[in-house]
Amino acid sequence: MLAALSTGVLPMAVAPEDAAVVAAVTLATQTMTLFHNGEAIGHWPVSTARTGKITPTGAWRAQWLSRHHRSSLYDNAPMPYAVFFNGDYAVHGTDAVYRLGQPASAGCVRLDTQHARVFFELALREGLQNTVVVIRP
Repeated sequence: MLAALSTGVLPMAVAPEDAAVVAAVTLATQTMTLFHNGEAIGHWPVSTARTGKITPTGAWRAQWLSRHHRSSLYDNAPMPYAVFFNGDYAVHGTDAVYRLGQPASAGCVRLDTQHARVFFELALREGLQNTVVVIRP
């Protein structure tokens, strides 16, 4: 499965198959599959960019982590267990779980806070250099 993530039309800045932790997000289905050492360990609904906003597609190595992050761009909104992957874009928890499975964010990938915690803790344990976020259309 991981090899399939690195094929296709997306520009790949990193090779997902070489990472211990891969968060694979599919915009069309509003889902994320979390892989650890090549094995799928979670498949969850997410919310990505609503109309007028953008969730970028591609692949990035995780850049930094913030357990209790608050948005500096959107009214101090809570972004628990944030794994930043492309500038201000992150995979993070949300309390708006009723919106999961449909576009609703300003561009980040939102998921249930408990699922965000699983991803965050894996990224922390395996290291940023071994954590990749892949976003496909």
